Amino acid sequence: MEIYFIDSIGSTHQWLCEAVKNGAITPPFALYAGEQTQGVGSRGNAWEGGDGNLYLSFALSKSALPDDLPHASMSIYFSQLLLEFLRDFGSHAWLKWPNDFYIAQKKIGGMITAKIKENFIISVGINLRTSSKEYAALDITLTPKELTEGFMEYIKIFPSWKHIFSKYKLEFQFSQNFGVHIEGKYFPLKEAKLCLDGSIEINNKKVYSLR
Repeated sequence: MEIYFIDSIGSTHQWLCEAVKNGAITPPFALYAGEQTQGVGSRGNAWEGGDGNLYLSFALSKSALPDDLPHASMSIYFSQLLLEFLRDFGSHAWLKWPNDFYIAQKKIGGMITAKIKENFIISVGINLRTSSKEYAALDITLTPKELTEGFMEYIKIFPSWKHIFSKYKLEFQFSQNFGVHIEGKYFPLKEAKLCLDGSIEINNKKVYSLR
């Protein structure tokens, strides 16, 4: 995989989506930045931060991914893979459904995905060094370069969705102390059932919309 670094960018996600859309970039390709000024988080929220944090987007073709991987759960799949990579270094991070990274009770980052033609753009932001009082930072020492290059090497072989989901099911127990807002209403996740495709069933409704 080609890996490209840029000092500062508005959004790695938006840049890579446009580059793949207009044919300027052919997957597999990864872009990470030293600084991001117009980052995009889940549900359209901004995700920005200072120097030293991780701002990474990578593009993969559909044909490179497991046949059993539900497209709607792409972010769950890669979030779980990144979680396992971080834990190999001793991190105590965990995942809040569907794709937010936490240390203890505070968020340190998250992941979003987009489909462009027959390709997927996966983007992740993680606080490695700095954070506001509302958030926390990763509990191990990794530079953006080390994390990016290490994770891209880690995902050279893609395990099946079945394998990843078996681990994510165990992770879901940590989410049950939290809740989510769906269409403006708050629902405790302890009332949710995790479905085989990574969605949740809550209030008699299947929900994917947070991803």
